[in-house]
Amino acid sequence: MDFRLSEEHEMMRKMVRDFALKEVAPTAAIRDEEERFDRSIFDKMGTLGLTGIPWEEKWSGADSDFLSYVIAVEELSRVCGSIGVTLSAHLSLASWPLWKFGNEEQKERFLKPLAAGKKMGAYGLTEPGSGSDSARMKTTAVRDGDHYILNGNKIFITNGGEAEIYIVFAVTDHAQKHRGITAFIVEKDTPGFSIGKKEQKLGIRSSPTTEIVFEDCRVPVENRLGDEGQGFKVAMMTLDGGRNGIAAQAVGIAQGALDAATAYAKDRKQFGQPIGKLQAIQFKLADMATQIEAARLLTYQAAWLESQGLPYGKASAMAKLYAGDAAMNITTEAVQVFGGYGYTREYPVERFMRDAKITQIYEGTNEIQRVVIANFLLKD
Repeated sequence: MDFRLSEEHEMMRKMVRDFALKEVAPTAAIRDEEERFDRSIFDKMGTLGLTGIPWEEKWSGADSDFLSYVIAVEELSRVCGSIGVTLSAHLSLASWPLWKFGNEEQKERFLKPLAAGKKMGAYGLTEPGSGSDSARMKTTAVRDGDHYILNGNKIFITNGGEAEIYIVFAVTDHAQKHRGITAFIVEKDTPGFSIGKKEQKLGIRSSPTTEIVFEDCRVPVENRLGDEGQGFKVAMMTLDGGRNGIAAQAVGIAQGALDAATAYAKDRKQFGQPIGKLQAIQFKLADMATQIEAARLLTYQAAWLESQGLPYGKASAMAKLYAGDAAMNITTEAVQVFGGYGYTREYPVERFMRDAKITQIYEGTNEIQRVVIANFLLKD
């Protein structure tokens, strides 16, 4: 068993780290303050090949793996959780189901421009009345000749409004309950599709989160992803991989908070010495670092399993659960290390703390992750 990253993975970390420090970090605070998404950062990630990390070269991908993907999300999130989730949602929620369930024509039309960073992707599952219980969705898709007519709305869409390609789920047969859900590829300029309310959020504020609305939206049959009734399977399998991305985001946010707290502990003096000499602060830093390493190992294990084509559902749930809870705890402690300054916007730890909270909620709440893990245990 070798816990060392390969040379390829270390090169990926260095490349993304350098990019994050140069292109992302300098504007992270002001973008958060203004709740402003900067599309040029995404475009630059496309130029670097980050928008297609795990996909084969024939689909304009970087022909790497899912471990490289989580390393990239981690390093971006280390300076800006918003940019981290932009890449995570684009790759794992929009591109992955196309790669896994799309036919050759769909991959040519949709996956290639996503992988190349020429277009951005998003994912529409959650509705006002169906969050964790996605089988209760109300959005419908009715077959009409060579089209489906979609009606309804989805909320909490990461990359909403910016994305050109949306993976959307709708009910095609109410009698079949979750087996009556079907997945669709919806382009932004499709008649009947529109962007609704933009959310004002506690954290990840420079990541756009919107409602999307379908009003007699005509989607061609060739844009159906998989077979009719296969949508619930597509959605759940997609979320398994998405949890790896959110676990990586949580690890990155936590690491950024520890970086800031450690630097502050070295410089800030109280009682005639740096506060890093105080045992109370040392214990906090030690606990934070230990939790990050545990979360990182769980996340890398889940991503490695996915890369090897091995079952990873339980591992991804564990990674997301632990990393999300750890990130919230670590960022809270980082604010405490800074004392009163940590509660101000002069330092980044308050932003890290606000960003961390969502990692316990989206891609399946941490309560749902516990249900998933328990189901695996009881099934075994």
